[in-house]
Amino acid sequence: MKKLLSIGLISAVLLSACNSYNTVLKSTDYDYKYEVAKECYAAGEYTKAYQLLEELIIVMKGYDRGEESLFMLSMCYYYLNDYETAAIYLDRYVKSYPKGEYTELARFYSGKALFQQSPDPRLDQAPTYTAINMLQDFLDYYPYSDKRKEADEMIYDLQDRLVQKEYDNALLYYNLGEYNGNCHYGGNNFEASILTAENALKTFPYTRLREDLYMNILRCRYQLAQRSVAAKEMDRFRETIDEYYGFRNEFPDSKYMKEADKIFKNASAKVKPEISE
Repeated sequence: MKKLLSIGLISAVLLSACNSYNTVLKSTDYDYKYEVAKECYAAGEYTKAYQLLEELIIVMKGYDRGEESLFMLSMCYYYLNDYETAAIYLDRYVKSYPKGEYTELARFYSGKALFQQSPDPRLDQAPTYTAINMLQDFLDYYPYSDKRKEADEMIYDLQDRLVQKEYDNALLYYNLGEYNGNCHYGGNNFEASILTAENALKTFPYTRLREDLYMNILRCRYQLAQRSVAAKEMDRFRETIDEYYGFRNEFPDSKYMKEADKIFKNASAKVKPEISE
């Protein structure tokens, strides 16, 4: 009982110090600073904790407390939503302690910090590729981690951001339609839209935008058929019908089914006369 009271008293003193950390900052008792930093960290006082830890990672470098201080400092920045700084310190931890006590968590949160920084799909996606690679490295190192599911979900989300960029490009080509001012090397916008969508599906076959990409391809094939010269018209309407069957088989309850059925009906009406002959 006395031991419990003693522990409680120490924690109370440390928390009190945490609340008046300016005094602690001036102290040269680094063991005391370390204990206060831990208490501040545990209490979610991350701003107070990191001010102590910034000094402690230098003073205690090479010791067990130095390792823990570096990890706590990294996570202080993470919890303060400064993901860029957090990623820098987490990377430093992994390089300094490749087999450390917190290396698994450091690798995970390093990837998660980069995930948080992934830009809007309209912007350059280099950071997104970096985040995917970091999370994949984590899974390679720790395939049985209890954080595997979360890492997988983040990778899927990041991949969908990359696909979103390609899907937006495909839609842009589709909306440009018959305009050919951007077609400097031949072809047309509907063909460019199909190619963009198909490449995205090849690279990321399990994307959540799979249905949208396939519907875009169906629309484009129909538009191409409608605008074809007589020699290619029937073949392109047949390609549209084939695309429709593939779409319907994979997405029988699609939100686009009404539009897809209309495309199929119109394309079939163009092909039937030739069949009857």
